[in-house]
Amino acid sequence: MAKDTLSDITGLPDDLGIGDDLTRSQQRASIRVDSRRYGKPVTVVEGLDLPSDDVESLASTLKSKLAVGGTVSDDGEVELQGKHGRRLVEALREEGFDVET
Repeated sequence: MAKDTLSDITGLPDDLGIGDDLTRSQQRASIRVDSRRYGKPVTVVEGLDLPSDDVESLASTLKSKLAVGGTVSDDGEVELQGKHGRRLVEALREEGFDVET
């Protein structure tokens, strides 16, 4: 019988996936709007301390929810085309993040 490994964060079995949710809720994402070429607005989500695969997955989820284009920068920031104040805050909270605007 294989022994379940316990999470360092919750002390519960890793199979439950609770540690991932708790890790997200302990992070504070920050949102700002930058101006790019030709004055186009870009909303930037920064302050995410996640593995690159998780950031890519989050970016994909946010792009789908907001119906916009975007990318992940080399710094691990999610860049979304346009201004997305309240809608982005709500989407990040639905994903389990604490948001600072």
